[in-house]
Amino acid sequence: MSLKRHFLIFLVAANFAVPLSACATLQRGPVGNPNVPQPAKAVDLTRYAGLWYEIGRYENGFELGCEGVMAEYALRDDGLVNVLNTCRQNAVDGPLKTSQGKAKVVPGSDNAKLKVSFFGAFYLGDYWVLDRADDYSWSIVGEPSGRYLWLLSRDPQPDDQARVAIMERTKALGYDLSLIRQTRH
Repeated sequence: MSLKRHFLIFLVAANFAVPLSACATLQRGPVGNPNVPQPAKAVDLTRYAGLWYEIGRYENGFELGCEGVMAEYALRDDGLVNVLNTCRQNAVDGPLKTSQGKAKVVPGSDNAKLKVSFFGAFYLGDYWVLDRADDYSWSIVGEPSGRYLWLLSRDPQPDDQARVAIMERTKALGYDLSLIRQTRH
């Protein structure tokens, strides 16, 4: 594991208050997509801002046991994006864990690629909006290694039609659907 990736996982895990005894679970998971595509569409950050519910993800150490996962994005005056991640530990009504960070747009990416920091000036995390609904009702987020994937919706319980559309698009992007862990809300 690269030092950069190890440091990122440590920082994110620390922000989710994962105990040090769980460090063994912070190993990288399997590659669910060996050929991660470039983002399909430009992103209007004003429309992307707001509350998102995680409806599925590739399991990872820094979200181990998380249910009721939400991410809230807000535009800042300095051009950055505030990031507030929350989860309920081990149950939808479990203890609340939060992690606050910021993100900056990768130049030339039409706002579809961001670098995320949960620790000061270190922008180590990749956040790629691989695709999204035209009305910004759902998005598929990944990163270049193909080990991390998040399926997001504006609704914590999207209807069957929306869920099918998200899963079909995720599969078309080359992701292994069998690795997706459904998030309970």
